[in-house]
Formats: sequence, structure tokens, C-alpha cells
Amino acid sequence: MQTNILGTNLELCCSSPITGFYRDGICRTSQEDTGTHTICAILTNDFLQYSKSKGNDLTTPMPQYGFPGLKEGDKWCLCALRWKESYEANCAPNIIAEATSIATTKFIEKEILLKYAI
Repeated sequence: MQTNILGTNLELCCSSPITGFYRDGICRTSQEDTGTHTICAILTNDFLQYSKSKGNDLTTPMPQYGFPGLKEGDKWCLCALRWKESYEANCAPNIIAEATSIATTKFIEKEILLKYAI
């Protein structure tokens, strides 16, 4: 089992909607996960609009893929570098530290992540 940024077992991020690279609700990663979907974020409208402006529309449902579309307040496993981009653009969403993988610290300093932990 992977660990979170607190050094304990990585916890479930969200099962409704089901998230994670492996669609098991956990923000775990592997070499297959080239996007490094390791940050369990609590989405905001600001972030969703930012993501859409960068070409990743997370709000539009895609039933053919079982994707309901996301809204403010939903929890979702975000790509580490997209979260970092949103941080640099001053619209990063808060995160759940217990459900954010330690693998994230390859891209973002732990201290920064902890400032956004709730």
C-alpha cells in the first residue's frame, strides 16, 4: 500500500463520484499513470474553470465513460502538475492530506501541500 503525505496509509479520496487513475477511489499511482493523479482535492468553481481553460473540462458529463461531470465540493484525484499549475495561478483547491499520495512530493514541496490540507 502507498502512503500519504503524512506518512500513514493512503486513504480513500472519493467513491461518489469514483475517482483515481484506477477508478478505485484512491489517489495512488504507478508507472502507467503518466499524469500522476495523486492529489485528493476538494474542487472549487475557480479550479474547475481554470482546468477547463487549460483544455481539461471536468464539468461536462461523459456518460460513455461513466463520468458524471464534476461540481464544486466534489473530491477528485488531480494530476500533481495540474494542481501545481493552479497553485501558481492562485486558484489551487484545498486537499485532503490523508488521501494525497506521498508521490506528489516529487513535484510539489510537502510544506506547500500541507498549507492546503483541511
